[in-house]
Amino acid sequence: MHLLIAAQSGWGKGYFTQSLCERNLPEYDTAVIMDYSDEYRGLVEAGLADWWIGGPVERGWSASEWGAFLDENPRVVIARHDTLSASGWQDLAASIARHVRAREGSVLFVIDEAHFVIPQGQGFPTVLKELATTGRGEQVSYVVISQRLSEVEKTVTTQMQSRLLGGFDGDDIGRVSDVIDGYPARIHNPQADLNPGSVPDDLLPTDRERPTSVQRHTDEQDHTVGSEWIFSDNSGTRSRKDTRGIELAAPHYSPEGADLEIP
Repeated sequence: MHLLIAAQSGWGKGYFTQSLCERNLPEYDTAVIMDYSDEYRGLVEAGLADWWIGGPVERGWSASEWGAFLDENPRVVIARHDTLSASGWQDLAASIARHVRAREGSVLFVIDEAHFVIPQGQGFPTVLKELATTGRGEQVSYVVISQRLSEVEKTVTTQMQSRLLGGFDGDDIGRVSDVIDGYPARIHNPQADLNPGSVPDDLLPTDRERPTSVQRHTDEQDHTVGSEWIFSDNSGTRSRKDTRGIELAAPHYSPEGADLEIP
């Protein structure tokens, strides 16, 4: 399954992604999580993956060298070295993608901050786009994560079989309509209070007295304690998700390095 996870900054997408990884990592023969902001160390603490730094040396590795590395470390979180530019991170991702397309067994390939790796309207290695269209037949599950939906290559986001979309603002609201079908895109605008009659029953909040659009839940200090998402897939399945009920096996780290606790 290919999955798009997207929401504006501060919505808690890293927390939601870690919960998905904790549940699914053991089911894959190989897993690579490209961790741009060093958020997923908790997976290593929980013993679900090894940890490696992707820097200038790794940028130059060939697909076969990545194959040898993954033979020794089949489930790994790769943190970006702070000297590696966005283009260097892109090159590194492309080399891994070339290998995992041909790798035996099932593969989970996760790219966080995807707008740096597969930017809309800009040049990037073709293999990163091909993986979205052919990876399913190659036993690869491709997970693309971004806080800037409008800046991720449209031919990739529209090929995702499944989507977890949170709240957006600005140009990203317009892009939501490109990747969903069958319900109003404005449900992803936290400021919108749609008439319940315009929202499918299965996507309404339990408490219909509050705004019908997805919301970010905060505490008295305005810290995120949970958030709402819409899940949809190409089979027609769709549902509203609330991360307040999700507990992790290990801490999740924000890009600033602090623990993010969600009760």
